[in-house]
Amino acid sequence: MAQMLFLNLPVRDLQAATKFYLAIGGTLNPQFSSDQASSIMFSESIGVMLLTHQHYSQFTARPIGDAKRESQMLIALTVDSKDAVNAVIEKGVAAGGRADPNPVQDLGFMFNRHIEDPDGNVWEFLWMNPAAMQ
Repeated sequence: MAQMLFLNLPVRDLQAATKFYLAIGGTLNPQFSSDQASSIMFSESIGVMLLTHQHYSQFTARPIGDAKRESQMLIALTVDSKDAVNAVIEKGVAAGGRADPNPVQDLGFMFNRHIEDPDGNVWEFLWMNPAAMQ
C-alpha cells in the first residue's frame, strides 16, 4: 500500500474551514466527515483532517496553539503553472483566506505564494519548471 499523508488541523469554525479547503482544490471525503470533522483530499495520498477543537482535544493533552500568533509549520503543495498558483490564492481569498502573509517568491524556475486559512495556518502553493529540476 502506498503511503498517505494526513494533516490533522484544529479549526474554530468547521464550516468556514471546510469551505476554504474546498475552494483551494480539496474534495470532501464524506466517509470520514461528520459534524466534528471534515476529511479533505488533495490527491489520493494527501489529505487534511479538519477537526473541531473539541474533537482535536481527544487526540492530545497539549493545549491547542494559535496559528494566527505563532508559526507552527509551513505546508507546501505544488501546482501545474504560475497561473494555477495565482488562481488558487484568488479562490482561497474568496473563501475567507488571507493572501500573501509571506512574500511572493519568483525565481524564474520557481514561483510561490502563500495563503493563510481562517485559523491562521499558512499554505504555500508553488510551481517549479520541470526542465530546471533536471
